[in-house]
Amino acid sequence: MLGNLANEVIFKKAFTDKFVLQCLVRDLFNVDFVPATVETEKRFVATANRPKIAHIDFNSNDCRYDIFAQSKDQRVIVEIQKVDYDYNFDRFLLYHNMAIAEMQRNSKEYKTDKVVYTIAVFTGKYVGTERNGKIVERDILFHHSNLFDLEGKEFDVFGHKLIFLNHHYIKDTTPEGYRDWLSLVKESIKNPENPSINLKNHGVKKVAELIDYEQLSPEELTENKNRNAAESATEAYRLAAEREGKIQVAKKMLKRGTSIEIIAEDTGLSIEQIQELRAE
Repeated sequence: MLGNLANEVIFKKAFTDKFVLQCLVRDLFNVDFVPATVETEKRFVATANRPKIAHIDFNSNDCRYDIFAQSKDQRVIVEIQKVDYDYNFDRFLLYHNMAIAEMQRNSKEYKTDKVVYTIAVFTGKYVGTERNGKIVERDILFHHSNLFDLEGKEFDVFGHKLIFLNHHYIKDTTPEGYRDWLSLVKESIKNPENPSINLKNHGVKKVAELIDYEQLSPEELTENKNRNAAESATEAYRLAAEREGKIQVAKKMLKRGTSIEIIAEDTGLSIEQIQELRAE
């Protein structure tokens, strides 16, 4: 039985493993990555001589990298963010750009020797939109920081890359390497007792071994349960707030004389719930 990768404890246990990181980066970016250091809850600390970047305090709890790894040859930085809430794409572009800006601040010149790869793994079903408000529903989305000419030829000047992964939108055409990791996340959440994952992928197999529920230590199991309880409480509060908002909308529609059927369709409340509100 797999541990749930939507759980922060399980997620970090899986993706702080250096072999797993090496396989993941190879499959996603076709890059040889040999991590030397792997940190969690990474923050860029602001001091009097080292101020905040662009007025963003990356020392706060809200601005941190879940997993932050650097290669042995100091050429590659990999960031991994677990996303289980409805943040828009701009937040992760900020994280990506701040890691680049941090390197430039520490460099004697603007040009840096390191390339930043940021991976945003959505465990929940995000709501990302285009600038016109249209919802974006894709399994894999890329942002490449490079230059292109009018014919579309790419010039590898910067090399930094940002990728969004969401298992909710896996398609038949999803390439195998990406599919392996998307399926791993999906199966750990939806089908942990009998997961259908590609164990021929050595990185995926290693994750399956690491997060095997029977192999978790007593400390990891306790932390896992505490995290599940906290996340359940947070979700309960979110649902309660969402329901309260629907109730207020339904009350306004009732005052306008809108039919119960239309209110139910627009708010998602049941006919019985709306009838109770009307009786009040």
